[in-house]
Amino acid sequence: MLPIITVILGLLSIGELVVIGVLLRQNSGKNLSSRLDTLEKTQERTEQRLQEELRQTRSEQGEEARKGRRELSEALDSFSNNLLKRMSETSQMQKNQLDTFSQQLNELTKSNTQGLEQVRTTVEKKLDGLQKDNTQKLEQMRQTVDEKLHSTLEKRLSESFKTVSQQLDQVHKGLGEMQNLATGVGDLKRILTNVKSRGTWGEIQLGNLLEQVLSPEQYATNVNTRPQSNERVEFAMKLPGQDENNSTVWLPIDAKFPIEDYQRVLDATEQADKTEIERQFKELEKRLKEQAKDIQTKYLEPPHTTDFGIMFLPVEGLYAEVLKRNGVIESLQRDYRVVVAGPTTITAFLNSL
Repeated sequence: MLPIITVILGLLSIGELVVIGVLLRQNSGKNLSSRLDTLEKTQERTEQRLQEELRQTRSEQGEEARKGRRELSEALDSFSNNLLKRMSETSQMQKNQLDTFSQQLNELTKSNTQGLEQVRTTVEKKLDGLQKDNTQKLEQMRQTVDEKLHSTLEKRLSESFKTVSQQLDQVHKGLGEMQNLATGVGDLKRILTNVKSRGTWGEIQLGNLLEQVLSPEQYATNVNTRPQSNERVEFAMKLPGQDENNSTVWLPIDAKFPIEDYQRVLDATEQADKTEIERQFKELEKRLKEQAKDIQTKYLEPPHTTDFGIMFLPVEGLYAEVLKRNGVIESLQRDYRVVVAGPTTITAFLNSL
């Protein structure tokens, strides 16, 4: 009984407990059953009121929760819409800025292109003017040089032709059978097949060149360069000695023309046979070494002569063929003390001496 009373007392408010206390004091004389009935009724009313208040409280809390969720959803929707709007505005602003920048860049590119085109046009005009001016000046210089060269060349050619004509007249008189020498290459080839005629032609060509380059006091013909020998070289250049008597030191110059070996090299070259070309050139090189040794043993004897001699090749083609072969010229100089010269180079060589 006491636990029930304790529970009931715990559920009642202070005011209700006071009322109950008063009633208990006033009705202390009534029986316990009547009091309990009253207490149970009061408890029922209290429970009903508490349940009603709990339902109302839960309803209010649910309504508040729904309202809060609705407000939160609306706030999120508003935030999302504002964010999308801001992003759209930002994107549009960036697009507008990019369009403006692109337009400005295009205008700048167009302006630069126009400026460069103007510069290019100006430079081209100036270059054209400069080129025309240079062309005119070069043409004037060319005309002046041509006039001077023409006059000088005519003078030199006239003198050379005169000298050559005189020498040819002497050749024609001395070799009556060769007066038709200039009629063709075939006739010249037939003439040069004779060793004596070939040697004479080489000597004549060498003599003409020496006569043009040197004075008569600077060289001699058919010179005995070795005192103890009867061999005579075709031509020898006079050089001053170093002794007290100022004696003459001879520079032997001998013309050589191995035309058969050279012709075989040319024939092999026309056939484009590399093996045959090399073989024939080896024969030509062998012949040149024999002739260089002949010059060394017959005409060189220092100090009466220089320590080297000159082998004159009367044909430029032969000299060029020997010159383009590596080591041949050097070998003749090193082994036999003989310098090889052609119709063109001998002039420069003698002038240098």
